Amino acid sequence: MGYLAVIPARGGSKRIPRKNVKDFNGKPLISYAIKAALGSGIFDRVVVSTDDEDIAAIAKEYGAEVPFLRDKKLADDYTGTFDVMADAYERLKATGQKFDGVCCIYATAPLLLPKHLVMALEKLKSSKAQSLTSVCEFSFPIQRAFVLDEDGLLKYREPEFAPCRSQDLPKCYQDCGLFYFYTDDFMTGKNKTRALAFPMPRHRVIDIDTMEDWDYACAMSKAVSELNLE
Repeated sequence: MGYLAVIPARGGSKRIPRKNVKDFNGKPLISYAIKAALGSGIFDRVVVSTDDEDIAAIAKEYGAEVPFLRDKKLADDYTGTFDVMADAYERLKATGQKFDGVCCIYATAPLLLPKHLVMALEKLKSSKAQSLTSVCEFSFPIQRAFVLDEDGLLKYREPEFAPCRSQDLPKCYQDCGLFYFYTDDFMTGKNKTRALAFPMPRHRVIDIDTMEDWDYACAMSKAVSELNLE
């Protein structure tokens, strides 16, 4: 038994058409996630879940498996990635293969390294948790965030923290949308009580939703490579 990697990649992205296979610094965007998963050496299988024949062909070209095409009802604008990942997990288990768990890796994770996946799984295995989420620290204390009132004037969202120094406030984290690990107990509903966080370096966290995000991600990728940042 081992872990399964599932990379969701539907064909109908709207804000950036064909985003998952769009050329990103010379290679299809999805190829980076596939390379990280394969390079980690921790997965029994690396599977791409897609409804699109072209994406399937590109995924196979870069070494991933596409054992089935995803049902169209799981490829609309409202289906979450957990449902897509769970569908792939259950499909493969139905063939008789057993897994210790599954990792959902976003196709839009070009700066993810194999070592991040290795360290995350080691952290999960050494704990009593049933899931692990990649996170990153907010760059500024969210307790001191502003909101605008009905007149467009600034006011603190949590005014009780206004006098506090930023270094005195607890760190807060956000889901950085790179990868998620789930044990088989979590997937089968036997135990979902404990969740771990795996903090990622901010320079490796990119959320690509718009063309502005895309251009920023391309520039960041080149900078990280040129500076040899870990």
